[in-house]
Amino acid sequence: MDANHTHNCCCSSRRDGPQSPLVSPSPGPLTRSLPSTHSLASALSPGASTPGSWTAHPWSPESANTSPPSTRSGSPELKVRFQTDKVNTAPRVDVTEVLPTVTKSVKSICFVGAGFVGGPTAAVIAYHNPDITVNVVDLNEQRIAAWNSSQLPIHEDGLLKVVRTARDGTLDTMVKIPGLPRSLKLDARSPNLVFSTKVNEAIEVADVIFICVNTPTKTYGLGAGSMADISMVESASRTVAQHAKKGAIIVEKSTVPCGTARVIQDIFKYYRPDDDFEILSNPEFLAEGTAVENLMHPDRILIGSARTLAGMKAAESLKNVYAAWVPQERIITVNTFSSELSKLVANTMLAQRISSMNAVSAMCEEIGLGSDVDDVSLALGQDSRIGPKFLQAGVGFGGSCFEKDILNLSYLARELHLDVVADYWLGILKINEYQRERYVHRVVKELNGSLRGKKISVLGFAFKDGTNDTRNSIAVHIIKSLAEEMPLEIAIFDPGCAADEIMEEIEKIGLTKAQLERVKICSNWRDSVKQASAVCILTQWKQFRGSQLGTKASVKTPSKPAITKTFVNGKLTEMAILELEAMVARDLNITDEDPLRRLKPEGAAEGFEIFGLAAQMMEEISQEPVNWFEAASLMQEPRWVFDGRNVVDAIELQSLGFKVRGIGK
Repeated sequence: MDANHTHNCCCSSRRDGPQSPLVSPSPGPLTRSLPSTHSLASALSPGASTPGSWTAHPWSPESANTSPPSTRSGSPELKVRFQTDKVNTAPRVDVTEVLPTVTKSVKSICFVGAGFVGGPTAAVIAYHNPDITVNVVDLNEQRIAAWNSSQLPIHEDGLLKVVRTARDGTLDTMVKIPGLPRSLKLDARSPNLVFSTKVNEAIEVADVIFICVNTPTKTYGLGAGSMADISMVESASRTVAQHAKKGAIIVEKSTVPCGTARVIQDIFKYYRPDDDFEILSNPEFLAEGTAVENLMHPDRILIGSARTLAGMKAAESLKNVYAAWVPQERIITVNTFSSELSKLVANTMLAQRISSMNAVSAMCEEIGLGSDVDDVSLALGQDSRIGPKFLQAGVGFGGSCFEKDILNLSYLARELHLDVVADYWLGILKINEYQRERYVHRVVKELNGSLRGKKISVLGFAFKDGTNDTRNSIAVHIIKSLAEEMPLEIAIFDPGCAADEIMEEIEKIGLTKAQLERVKICSNWRDSVKQASAVCILTQWKQFRGSQLGTKASVKTPSKPAITKTFVNGKLTEMAILELEAMVARDLNITDEDPLRRLKPEGAAEGFEIFGLAAQMMEEISQEPVNWFEAASLMQEPRWVFDGRNVVDAIELQSLGFKVRGIGK
């Protein structure tokens, strides 16, 4: 995911299993191979990925992201509809409209995998469905302990409140509404969200089971560097197949290659040949940093199923779960393969827009004459056919989402002997790599061709703002290239990432001992810029815009659909209560997150109290905005600022004595 954009990809602890290398092979030609390993033979071969191997490859503490997020916008609205046998102009009917009215009643849901996708999705579903018990299970005890504490393993705005509401329940409360003669009573709600390591027990009672485990790019064997590794999906599916009750609905939530639902179906047929299970595809479209907003107000919910009566009834059951808060018109039902393919294509097309603007930025820099990529982006965004999203140029996109899905889609095209199509998708990654190379070349060139004896400050390490996810961050690649120039020091500061997480990623990129010794992690921006000759801004954190400078970023105002349901079973829905909270907070000028005083007193699991206090203190320090006036006095000549995200005002910084180079300027 690009740090300039709201998306993906996919959180405090970030990865759900074995990871692909941070420095992946350059996207060269993909060789044709034998049929994919996503076959029944590989899925059921002894020892290939047994339930026991699940423990051998547990979801590690640092792996919260199961299928890193993409974005909510930009994808075509996919609708599969029946057409009557009449003339072509006959009305088209949604398949779900011709189904019998009786569908499976869902009382219990299990999420297998408590990572970036499983945790927040389960929390929001439980939040809006107080009558459904939602169990989230994971083999990682530390991660589950974090979910049961006040220090969640994932940093997302609004997530803690949602978790506390569903996990802990709420209190009875009386709400005084201005203008009304009497107060409104809100009854307490019981807890219905449970995080535990009791995998088998939770699966056994579930009506719907979501598989939310990691699918990293393979780093070995056939398809290494391109093909998705679904071994953890296979392993989780085996466990589910052996313990699920008859007729349970199985939902693949992870980002998977096309055809994975069929693999899961084959696994179930092998272990439960006499029982029928429906396998649905329900890909996530979350953006790290705005995951809760994406879940609360999704552009669409995509559900893929077999186009059989049983498959469509299963899709309708899942649709009813989402319909508790999502308008019916935003819940799209398609066939399973289309659903799986749509997820990969959505991320690829979003990345394509970024690379297109980065290509334009290169042209603007070479043309000169005042060309500005931001002006071009503004002009294009006003075109209703194009729209303004994902048109911001930068140093490139990072994260585990875009690159992985592009490689996966390209690999599929190559397997289908569509070499021209595969090369077309790979061109997106070539532009992305070229943009990084241009940035580093510019830094070295402006510093007289050598970084020896010079300190370089790096502001931003997370692949985007609003998250602590560092996987395949642009900063990792930039730092590797800068370290090869043997500068005096590379001082890194990121307000959202822990020092040990940053260093863990850097140690994976293959630096020599001498290069690694030059890398320092700072706890504040002052230590990073002190005595530095240049600052490289690689993540668009709002703190980097500065306390003295105006904010350039536009305020995001996502469209929110009207509340579809105000009362359910005589009680206000959570969406209606959110509107009530907003009204009370506005009228009474209340700024905290619980204006109605519904939440129970906040506690913390054993072992998290001290960590929570320390984290709060560190956050206060790290959230301090950069004072560029002070930074000018701390830095050495020539005081370069290489703005890889176009977040600062170049004219104002130049007035303070900085030399500034943005992207596409």
